[in-house]
Amino acid sequence: MENAAQLEKPVPVTDENFKEFISKYPLVVIDCWAGWCQPCRMIAPVIEQLAKELKGKVVFGKLDVDENAITPSEYNIMSIPTLLIFKNGKLVDTIIGAVPKAVIKEELENYL
Repeated sequence: MENAAQLEKPVPVTDENFKEFISKYPLVVIDCWAGWCQPCRMIAPVIEQLAKELKGKVVFGKLDVDENAITPSEYNIMSIPTLLIFKNGKLVDTIIGAVPKAVIKEELENYL
């Protein structure tokens, strides 16, 4: 895995590498999504933009809930998209739904 300063795109995350990924970087956002989910597709470009804008501060991961069932059940994810925000490996916040970019950015400001 790369150093946080090099990551300017969301990184695919799986059940297998999830715990390592969230503990490797100080501030991580995991986008829990599925290919069939229209709101997930709507928020995807926003996640891409934020990954670029917040490069070096926040690392973004994408977890396909259809291919990875363990992690969503561990975090009781009932609807997607769900953004899980981790600081130092601990879940500190959750954002559910396709919310505007400004809402996500404002939420992340609390942890930078």
